[in-house]
Amino acid sequence: MSDPAIVVIGAGQAGGWAARTLRDEGFEGGIVVIGEEPYPPYERPPLSKEVLLGKEPADSSYLWPEGSFDELGIELRTGVGATAIDRAARTVALSDGGSIPYRKLLIATGGRVRRLPVEGAELDGVHYLRGIDDSEAIRGDLGEGAKLVVIGGGWIGLEVAAAARMLGAEVTVVEALDRLCGRALTPELAAWLLDVHRGRGVDVRLGATVEALTGEGRVSGARLSGGETLAATAVVIGIGIVPNVELAEAAGLEIDNGVRVDAHCRTSDPDIFAAGDVTNHPNDLLGRNIRLESWENAQNQGIAAARAMLGGETPYCEIPWFWSDQYDVNIQLVGLPNDFEETVTRGERADGSFVEFYMKGGRIDGAAAINNPRDIRFAKRLMQAQKTVDPAALADPSVKLQALLRG
Repeated sequence: MSDPAIVVIGAGQAGGWAARTLRDEGFEGGIVVIGEEPYPPYERPPLSKEVLLGKEPADSSYLWPEGSFDELGIELRTGVGATAIDRAARTVALSDGGSIPYRKLLIATGGRVRRLPVEGAELDGVHYLRGIDDSEAIRGDLGEGAKLVVIGGGWIGLEVAAAARMLGAEVTVVEALDRLCGRALTPELAAWLLDVHRGRGVDVRLGATVEALTGEGRVSGARLSGGETLAATAVVIGIGIVPNVELAEAAGLEIDNGVRVDAHCRTSDPDIFAAGDVTNHPNDLLGRNIRLESWENAQNQGIAAARAMLGGETPYCEIPWFWSDQYDVNIQLVGLPNDFEETVTRGERADGSFVEFYMKGGRIDGAAAINNPRDIRFAKRLMQAQKTVDPAALADPSVKLQALLRG
């Protein structure tokens, strides 16, 4: 390509939406999207849910039908990675030996799985879940008689555990902390979720760590630090992700738990932007910088970055939202509550449909909803409006939350 294009490094949720938005916003120049995987842009949430369960094929996770980028005049290069950014020459070096000049550049490199540094972690049957190939490999190991050990009691680990139980596997979850989803849920809500999994037959080991995986060629067990070995025909490790900042760091961009960007997704280089899991970005609604690993943030920040690259002046600032499906339970979280002062519960936990509100200074600082998508939407709107609300009204299911927006 002779004329510099807008180049997007990363063909995931953020990169895909950024490229699409550039065209939707009327940009007529060249757009090149670079992706290491052999797939068009796709979303990751189905990989631990419908795709893992076999309810949907892997290509159902594609953001758009194959060939959509061709129709839009977007060049998609799959199976190739970016190896270096030369800011002076304004080029991106590629793993196939080529290079691409850029007029503006978007870094949407996401993150990679955090590896478990124990003996036996490279045995066959030991999996991580990040991409389509991972999901299909895990499903292939969940046949009749499967004994699955899940290392990590966070969202990915619990979604895999739920899917495996629904497929008939025996499942043990090993979590180093004293509760599930310890960085996201209150102790009370974590205890409720623990009961959900144990009620479905999952053996959950809290405050436990795996010191080695055992087996000859293929994994057959997970040895705990206390000496017990759990039988395993497969293991899934879900202990978080690491942001892929190496390209940006080598190029001299500012790094701070991710690629540091401003409210317009611009890095310390005015012609280089970043979006998605890899960014550390300001959020005025929360009053601090954050790095998010979520489907919604990747999509919306990718859209915002594209508009900013074209000269848009609207800052990116949203209330974080996250969701998880486990068995017949839908969990939705809004906000990142920090040092909240009071918890208000709407509904009864025993009924399996309720909302927890986390209050600070008379306002909602965050909320968690179980099987209640309607109320969580209004909780988000109350947060965005920075409404002072009466805790008693929040706790009373007869009081409609939309009425509090008008109050």
